[in-house]
Amino acid sequence: MRMNNLCCDAGVSRRQALAIGAGGVGFSLGAGLAPLPPVFGGMAEAVAATPGKILVVFEWFGGYDGLSTVVPYGDDALYRQRPTLAYKEKDTLPLGDGMHGLQKSMVGFKRLWDEGKLGIVQGVGYEQPSFSHFSSISYWHTGAPNSGEPFGWVARTADAIEPTGKANFLVNVSTSQTLAVRANKHVPVVFMDPNTFARDFYYQQRAVLQNIDKDQVAVGDTHKYLLDVTKSARDASALVGEAWAKYGRTRNPDLNLRDLDRVAALIEGDFPARIYYVPLRGSLFDTHVNQQSPHDRQVQYNSDAVWGFYQEMKRMGKENDVAMLIHSEFGRRVPENTSLGTDHGAGNVAFIVGGGVKGGIYGEKMSLTNLVLDDNLQYTTDFRRVYATLIEEFLGYKESEKVLSGTKFNTLKMWA
Repeated sequence: MRMNNLCCDAGVSRRQALAIGAGGVGFSLGAGLAPLPPVFGGMAEAVAATPGKILVVFEWFGGYDGLSTVVPYGDDALYRQRPTLAYKEKDTLPLGDGMHGLQKSMVGFKRLWDEGKLGIVQGVGYEQPSFSHFSSISYWHTGAPNSGEPFGWVARTADAIEPTGKANFLVNVSTSQTLAVRANKHVPVVFMDPNTFARDFYYQQRAVLQNIDKDQVAVGDTHKYLLDVTKSARDASALVGEAWAKYGRTRNPDLNLRDLDRVAALIEGDFPARIYYVPLRGSLFDTHVNQQSPHDRQVQYNSDAVWGFYQEMKRMGKENDVAMLIHSEFGRRVPENTSLGTDHGAGNVAFIVGGGVKGGIYGEKMSLTNLVLDDNLQYTTDFRRVYATLIEEFLGYKESEKVLSGTKFNTLKMWA
């Protein structure tokens, strides 16, 4: 039964019904799974309803330092602003233009660059930037800075591509649902540990909720909706667990994929999703003090994980069908501070990997001398141009303005 019909029959709006499922019953928004429309019984039909490309968003929360990630070693202003923290050319993996190099520990990204599978977007940001982690990431999640938009850009993309909401487009690998995947029509699968995929509830609710759909006959439309949601949750849990178990037997144990291994498992298992959202856990990017060691270690681990993920996509024959966006909520200020760290900034770099992307550097370089807002980089590429590029050029939905608050952004021409 379609969720929309069920909600109407129950005399409640779909939004109210989702509130019943997500809040009133306590399904795992904290430890596992958001309530799902009951599409999982027909697995082949669901897969057939979502053909095409797959987008993975790997969010590096914490505000990574773009100037210590893609190092503009050819600009002398960098060394005047950062006499201690700035990397010299010899401490980078040069990108071949005589001006830029990846931080030397980012061997995984350098391999992707050499293969022509890494796109670097310079100067990414937005007007009137917030220097709060949580405000700025909410703007990235919604794709609508300073607006109060209630739904995420990823979710609005799913709603636009598949407006019926029948096929499940969205998977959120996280301990709680990310705003980016909050949709009007689609409900994401949200989980972290496939081995303990379970509902989240208070102890006092346990006896009732563990048996809510066992040997019960619906006594009303709302009760029937709750029983259907519970069954859908169980079905999704079984599908994720099955995919994880099969992947666990075949994956390369030498590859450390961080949480991207969950995505690889579901892709290999033909899970019916086209967009995956993975926030970084245990981020060390908020580097106000003694930046170099934690930042270098973090970019090494993450770039190696992304490279490993694409090794898995190669093994599956899907490297041109799966693209990844990597971004943070903001960059860092240009000058180093007195604690050998950097403070919250504005403009930054973002990365697009795989999916047949044309590797290279995109966007206009940010000036290290014409600074704004207390020694900050002036952004040159609105981050929604990156979103529009992925929506139109990669996912193939040509009306990105319907997703991005009615504004048409020129795409970056990263795909032929």
